[in-house]
Amino acid sequence: MLAAKVLRSPYPHAKILRIDLKRALKVPGVKAAISGFDTYGIKWGVFRYTKDHAMLPTDKVRYIGEDVAAVAAVDEETALEALSHIRVDYEPLPAVFDPEEAMQEGAPQIHKEFTNNINIHVNIDVGKVDEAMNKAFLVREDTFKAAGEAYAMMEPYAVVASYKNGFLDLWMPNAGPHVRAKALSNLLKMPLNRVRIRHINSGGAFGGRSEVSPGDLIASFLSIKAGRPVKLVLSREENATSTRQVHDIIATVKTGMKKDGTIVAKDYRAVYDGGAYSSTGPIATSIPFYVYEECYRFRNVRYNGYRVFTNKGIRGMYGCHGRAFLAGNEAQMDFMAKELGMDPVEIRLKNGLTSGEVTATKSKITSCGLKETIQKASEKTGFKKKWARTQRFKGIGMGCVAMMCGFPMGFRSGSSCYVKMNEDGQVTLVTGVVDNGQGNESLAIQVASEVLGVPMEDINLVNADTEATNLDPGSYSQASTFVGANAVKVACENARRKIVAIAAQKLGVKEADIDLKDRMAYSRKKPDNK
Repeated sequence: MLAAKVLRSPYPHAKILRIDLKRALKVPGVKAAISGFDTYGIKWGVFRYTKDHAMLPTDKVRYIGEDVAAVAAVDEETALEALSHIRVDYEPLPAVFDPEEAMQEGAPQIHKEFTNNINIHVNIDVGKVDEAMNKAFLVREDTFKAAGEAYAMMEPYAVVASYKNGFLDLWMPNAGPHVRAKALSNLLKMPLNRVRIRHINSGGAFGGRSEVSPGDLIASFLSIKAGRPVKLVLSREENATSTRQVHDIIATVKTGMKKDGTIVAKDYRAVYDGGAYSSTGPIATSIPFYVYEECYRFRNVRYNGYRVFTNKGIRGMYGCHGRAFLAGNEAQMDFMAKELGMDPVEIRLKNGLTSGEVTATKSKITSCGLKETIQKASEKTGFKKKWARTQRFKGIGMGCVAMMCGFPMGFRSGSSCYVKMNEDGQVTLVTGVVDNGQGNESLAIQVASEVLGVPMEDINLVNADTEATNLDPGSYSQASTFVGANAVKVACENARRKIVAIAAQKLGVKEADIDLKDRMAYSRKKPDNK
């Protein structure tokens, strides 16, 4: 197996004039070297209209640490030496690091297709916001900020690629192997059935393993060129600077309330620093609003969300995305409760949505436990008593947010499961469910165990392998339980019905009398009859 290393940009913004790999290829032990000129130049994006990331650029670099070229050699030391022999000529360009500055006229343009560096603008305007604000008893406006973050998984990113006889096998941490295979199939111009993705154990994902990585493409092309397996392991520094990060956010929240604490209007302006490429831009810009409007009743609301390009590392997926937006809303609600002389618990219960209601953007709330959650949290923490007590550097607050389960995004929604009953009563479960540390594998086995009456230790799980398992949404948006585990449940229930029918016939009893336990079918009325 060869070791791969990546040459990265020393500039935040610069034209690429030339990349010369010749001297690197002459280093003894080097088996392959690539740059963007060796790829097909296909750009990645979550949606068709956000395809702007070539993985290995040929026009210019847009952030410090961006992948520029790579080598595969017999060991890491040789690969590192070869990197020093790669010649790249740059023409430095002006850079911009603040999203507000990037939106101004005359700011350096990071992508010429996006005016004023505005990657995405999400505008939502429902009701009569200005009129409602003017009539409100209390109006408050606050701005909240959250800095970008590295995900800080337990291990840096790593990928192994092995190309042989026209087939490409890859092993890497991922949130959905089928999603990853489709992306690489497009980038490599390979038929989907020739790209096999397998998941590996990882120390968490937090959204940072959701998208195809430049490292996946690099390891794949190097293996194709060298004709040998290639392993790329990023350093901790590379993992922090050159993989996906969490969006920086500036959120201005304006709220109007009646004297009794009823929210009459909301007006938002949220700016998301997206870094150098689109990544999950449309999702990051819209989801914070949608998950918050599922929590409270807004009759009049305006939201202007902007995802802006800067010369920083790429910002990607994250749970709910809107840290400053969501936490800011809840902090402001506490401030306003205090100004109105109200209890924070009561003001939330007054405005909280309930099952059957419709949000401002016409989404129906089909299930909701907000009221019960607030009440129970208040009781368990002694919230009201602690809230009334003022202590320096010590306090208590409350924050609420809703999250839809199994959000499909239009390109991943269904899951399938195959259950094989072995002759000794043990079970093989085949599902695309992915586990990034949440316990999803155990979840699938527990569901099968409960439905089939087979001990968990007697269930063999085959999962997260594009060649062996059917399509699955992946580990996003609580889909593993809502979608993946329900597929497991349905498959096992189908198997159970067939087993019960056969057992009833064999034991000479009605199907309603049959139960399953410890790999055995037995009569409820006569448990010894099994």
